[in-house]
Amino acid sequence: MPLIPSPPDAVPANDADGAGAARSASHVAAPLWRVLAVSGHGLWAWLGLALLLGYQQGRNDTLLPLAVGLILAGFGLLLACLPGRAPRDWYGWRPRRDSRPTRAALLAFVTCLPMLGVAGLARGDNEFWATRLAGAALALCSLASLAYNNYDRRQPWRPLAPSSSSLVPVRRLLFAAYAGSLWLWALSLAQDQSDSPFLGRPWLLLALVLAVATGSMGALRWRSLGQRRPERTAALRSARWLAMTLGYGVPVLALALAVAPQLPTPLLAAVVAVPSCLAGRWLEQRQLAVVRGNDLR
Repeated sequence: MPLIPSPPDAVPANDADGAGAARSASHVAAPLWRVLAVSGHGLWAWLGLALLLGYQQGRNDTLLPLAVGLILAGFGLLLACLPGRAPRDWYGWRPRRDSRPTRAALLAFVTCLPMLGVAGLARGDNEFWATRLAGAALALCSLASLAYNNYDRRQPWRPLAPSSSSLVPVRRLLFAAYAGSLWLWALSLAQDQSDSPFLGRPWLLLALVLAVATGSMGALRWRSLGQRRPERTAALRSARWLAMTLGYGVPVLALALAVAPQLPTPLLAAVVAVPSCLAGRWLEQRQLAVVRGNDLR
């Protein structure tokens, strides 16, 4: 999930410190909204797939994941619309400066259309063919946005590194599946859906596998960067362990405890696992930004 550097702006000499601080704040916020957006699209993709396969729950049980996904996916757009001197963009589009959105931003907007369709069609049983079709469209649009949303073909200063570009969508899709599975687990517990498939042992085991796979891919990426830039990775070794613990260790422990039937408060485990996953991923992206010179993937 990339942190794409913005083009240099002309800054008056007497305002250089203030503009630099604002730009630094923007670089801190960018990985955060991207992590939230990826997890939101992952949530939508899983929900759309479940609706396609005949997921049968109440209307409110479908609307809550849709609303949470909208908040997560739209946080970056809200941030980009806020006034300030820092150059903020949403998938390469600056709403306060550019009149025409980038194709990545348009694709993110298009994803909201099947989401609205699902919200309007969702009923108690969700067996209506149009609901299933809207769920399939939601899943496909979410996956398309996840695979494309770091590319901005109109901006020459935002190329992808040839050595890593081929794996960028895979890494993002894997994390989206991992974070989305945690969100659905937590929301199902919050709504007390005792018969939800997102509370069963197969779903928890799937989330465990996704956590291990995502963490392993991140470790391999970090090892590859360490071979090329050992001085930078060595300085961030302690922070790297913290990011791995929060992003993968804590959620894996929570999922492993939830698989055990004697866990008295599974909701508490989910409430701890979801923010820990997001915080760990955010720290990981910040560290990669430092190592790669703000060319974040």
